[in-house]
Amino acid sequence: QAVIANLARERLFIHAGVVGWENQAILIPGESRSGKTSLVEAFLRAGATYYSDEYAVLDPDGRVHPFPRALGVRHRQDNGWTRQPVEGLGVSVGQTPLPVGLVLLTEYKPTAHWRPRSVTRGQAALALFAHTFVAHREPTLALGILQRAVAAATALKGARGEADEVVGRVLARLSTSQAQSAC
Repeated sequence: QAVIANLARERLFIHAGVVGWENQAILIPGESRSGKTSLVEAFLRAGATYYSDEYAVLDPDGRVHPFPRALGVRHRQDNGWTRQPVEGLGVSVGQTPLPVGLVLLTEYKPTAHWRPRSVTRGQAALALFAHTFVAHREPTLALGILQRAVAAATALKGARGEADEVVGRVLARLSTSQAQSAC
C-alpha cells in the first residue's frame, strides 16, 4: 500500500486516519503508534462514518476519498496488532469524497488531558505535508492540494489521553460551531 501511495499520480496520500462527520472529513495525521486508530474507533462509536485508519486520500481539489480497509488495532499488553474488519463493527463506510472540516494534530500520551489550541490553516497544511508520501518528490503539487484541502478547515493541536474524551469534546465543539454558523 505504501508503494501505491508513493506512485499515485491522481491522488495525494497522507498517513492519517479519516472519518466523516456531518458531510465533512476529520483528518488525524500521525506516525504509526501515535493513536490514529484509537481515535478513529472512538469517532465510529460516536456515529462517524469510516473513511480510513491509515491513509487520507485527497484529489486535486483537496477533497478526501474513502480508503476503507480493516482497522489495524494495536494490543497494549503485547505490543502486537491485528486487522479488524469494519463490517463487523456495524458502522457506515464512506462512499463519496468530502471536504476537510477539521484537522486534529494530536498524539496519545497516557497522562495527558485534551487541552487543544487552534492552529492556522498554514500550520495545518505543513503538518499534513510532513505526513504526505510524495512531499519530498513533488512538494509544489502536494502543497497546492493541501492548501485547497484546508482552505475552510479548522485545526486543533494538543497531546491527548483517552480517545473517548477527545471525541466527545471535539464533536461538541463541532456541533456548537455549526449551530453558531447557522444563525
